[in-house]
Amino acid sequence: MTLEITINNNTFVLHCTGSLYWVEKRMLLISDVHLGKVSHFRKYGAAIPGQAKYKNFLKLDSVVSFFSPERICFLGDLFHSTLNNEWDLFADWINHTQIPVILVAGNHDIISPHKYESLGVTVCSEWQLNGFLLSHHPEQREGLFTLCGHIHPAVLLEGMGRQFIKLPCFFRSQQQMILPAFGEFTGTYVMEPAEGDIIYGITKEDVIQVEAKV
Repeated sequence: MTLEITINNNTFVLHCTGSLYWVEKRMLLISDVHLGKVSHFRKYGAAIPGQAKYKNFLKLDSVVSFFSPERICFLGDLFHSTLNNEWDLFADWINHTQIPVILVAGNHDIISPHKYESLGVTVCSEWQLNGFLLSHHPEQREGLFTLCGHIHPAVLLEGMGRQFIKLPCFFRSQQQMILPAFGEFTGTYVMEPAEGDIIYGITKEDVIQVEAKV
């Protein structure tokens, strides 16, 4: 279910939901949930069951229960688009979770920061913390290790008989870690690793380090 790694003398636990737990800070990092996407596409006629909008909240409850963090930081694209009926579900989730929440805003986060602040959610464009840069977009900045999202990284694995399977992944390079999309209804982008990159593939029940072919 989890895999523990060390980055710059800090301990992180990778979870099969795509979330990342920073042990020293007792903080849960989550990227690209894209709340509201189900309702957004249903509004325009997509044949998605209405109950699907609850899946992300059940997933959030599960990982929060697992780690019992003191803070939760969303690394951008928390909501997919404009306000819809999933905002009320989010407000209810914030109220019953009772944990401080920080949103590092992403390109999809177009809802007014005042709406988040009314729920007690802190919104910022980036966050520098103990030699780490928390951002939505991948960025290499001298002297900092970046924790980010945006890309929705995945890895393509080849088996015998030219069988392929695509898995979401944590994608680690020398100066940054790109988190997979947490949201249930998001696409993925297959990464091309360079020498020295590390890939942690995600299955439904585990996180595994993948031997990349460079």
